[in-house]
Amino acid sequence: MNWHCRDIEIPLDHTRVMAIINVTPDSFSDGGRYFAPEEAVARAHNCLEEGADILDLGGESTRPGATPLEWQEEWKRLSPVLERLAGERRMCAISVDTYHPETAERALDSGASIINCVYSAPVPAMAALARKTGCGLVVPIKAIKGFSGLEDLENIRGLEGFEGLEQQTLIDPMIGFDTTREEDLALMGAIRRLAQIAPVLVGVSRKRLIKKLCGSKCLGKNLGGSVGAAVWCAMAGASVVRVHDVRETVQALSVVEALAAANAASSAHGMDQARKEVFA
Repeated sequence: MNWHCRDIEIPLDHTRVMAIINVTPDSFSDGGRYFAPEEAVARAHNCLEEGADILDLGGESTRPGATPLEWQEEWKRLSPVLERLAGERRMCAISVDTYHPETAERALDSGASIINCVYSAPVPAMAALARKTGCGLVVPIKAIKGFSGLEDLENIRGLEGFEGLEQQTLIDPMIGFDTTREEDLALMGAIRRLAQIAPVLVGVSRKRLIKKLCGSKCLGKNLGGSVGAAVWCAMAGASVVRVHDVRETVQALSVVEALAAANAASSAHGMDQARKEVFA
């Protein structure tokens, strides 16, 4: 299928890469590095050159303990970056990571094509904007009818409550959002099941789960662990992976997809056959 994002159609025939652009002073991984609009714009252009399919702009850190922002401050950070990118990259899919409907509406008016909503409460308002504008929408798994915990996965029959938005909506399992290590691992393990319900977007890049899995002696940004997690998500059926390290992730996914296609050429199923073999 294609992900319908206003005037942009994103084929989901293979896993797409969404580049994280934090226009913040306090994000857990790169806070402050791209806070200046010109730095954020330059980073966005670099991500596209490195192979990103989608840009995801965030103006508020959602790390544990971060101070919530009013939408006015969030929009003040995002607007100069979004407006430049929308003008310079007219056919680029630009997502805005926000839980403020006011920010989302202004972003759509300024050229964004996707709203990435990380909390459940604003989802009805975001869905209304998606119906009005035709934008792409990413919603947390907790917003899906029938889900109250991992034990409910078998009870989810589809995107109930999002009728008419099936071609626009992706589910995010929300790794690292008020979850334990065990819950994160269970959510990662549930990607294959979720992908049978709707297209899935996964953001696990540089999160604490990666550090925990790599071990306490692993320093830095845990590049290898993050890329490994992205490959796992792709093999499990994720349609989009949201990452910081674009070039390395694109390279890894390209190699895995090429090997999977070569290995399964006789079955004519490529990556799908490889997934079955890996997760059998």
